[in-house]
Amino acid sequence: MKYEIVVVGGGPAAITLAKRLGKKKDIAIIRPEAHSMIYCAMPYAIEGLLPVEKTLKSDALVTDAGATLIRDRVESIDFVHKNLITRKGETIGYEKLILATGAEPLIPPVPGTDLSGVHAFKSEEDLLRLSQLVDQGVSKAVVIGAGAIGVELAQALRSRGSEVTLIDMASQVLPNLIDGTMALQAKEQLESAGVELVLEKRVVEIKGSDRVESVLLDDDTIIELGVHGLLVFAVGMKANTELVDPEFITTGPQGIMVNEKMESSLAGVFAVGDCTQFISGITLKVTPGKLATNAVPMAKVLADRLLGSERVYPGFFNGAATKVGSLYFGGTGISALEATEAAFEPVVGRSKVTTQFPIMPDAGELSISLTFDAVTRRLIGAQVVSESPVTMVIDLLTFAIQKESVIEDLIELSYSSQPYQSFYPAANGVVLAAEQVLKALN
Repeated sequence: MKYEIVVVGGGPAAITLAKRLGKKKDIAIIRPEAHSMIYCAMPYAIEGLLPVEKTLKSDALVTDAGATLIRDRVESIDFVHKNLITRKGETIGYEKLILATGAEPLIPPVPGTDLSGVHAFKSEEDLLRLSQLVDQGVSKAVVIGAGAIGVELAQALRSRGSEVTLIDMASQVLPNLIDGTMALQAKEQLESAGVELVLEKRVVEIKGSDRVESVLLDDDTIIELGVHGLLVFAVGMKANTELVDPEFITTGPQGIMVNEKMESSLAGVFAVGDCTQFISGITLKVTPGKLATNAVPMAKVLADRLLGSERVYPGFFNGAATKVGSLYFGGTGISALEATEAAFEPVVGRSKVTTQFPIMPDAGELSISLTFDAVTRRLIGAQVVSESPVTMVIDLLTFAIQKESVIEDLIELSYSSQPYQSFYPAANGVVLAAEQVLKALN
């Protein structure tokens, strides 16, 4: 069989391509997994807030869109003759090929990762296995990696009655999302929930006979896990490029190298999502961007181009958010430290208001941090912590970064106000933070 377009992968990018092209092109989606996953919901399934089934996407998202769904694993690609060979022995031809193979959990090369009780946390199999173990009772759990998924998983395991230790090499939790000041609030939330934090330490060995029994850190500290212990790696993702032949397609440390048109180095072969390497929309340098909220726009750009558009993808801005305890955290763009490393001259403004009029009974704190470049006056980064959800604020600030807004643009922001939903009309957190920067520069 042969298709006009074949997509290898079944995640958010592949589903987006199916929705955009399914009724306009002869397109097939080849997916090895039983289901496409809502990955960011996985910790909440472990916590018991929702059943595992709710994290599984329906195949109808692909088939109802008019695309063909092939449940099989691609074993190899003949880039010369434009054929795919699958595990079931099928040969599938293509005119255009889109690689949307995603990313896999990064497991550090330390002794003991092959022991029973050591897990990653990304796939449906990972979720089902961990859910079963937690249901049976996990007395002690170690989570390695204090990014958003690691923090969310640590909270989920703690809520199920496990003693939890969260380990990270960084000096703070959520190091890629928020700065050290805001991270202190996340640290307090985790510790008040009973999660033990071990920061600025690295795992050098996982010990045990057949099953994990303890973890050795680089300062010789040993963390015992006991009989019913569990260790989960959540230290990041690496691009899945195993099908790529370097003779035809160029890859880099972050994945398949693509341009702003989502083209690989081989004509007729494209790549989108977590399997790719691309640039920051701010620094224009290669940067990590393995988020579904990057994969979907990349797929939309490619789909539109295949339908005749001249759209291009501007780069990663990496707006993201999470929840720790009773607080919501979000970040976008680059931090002040990253800005310095990228040869910007960062200047930071901060504000603190309330989520409602202060006179309202449920008013909580809302803190905003804005990072501008002192030379161009452009907004290049922002962070928010609040007692209410922050994604709408993060999205506003991401848009401002995308549009290269300067300090004066943020000061002139026209905003709304209502007792249940904002601070007084007299002030807005974004405007206050921008005004602080302007005052510092003047």
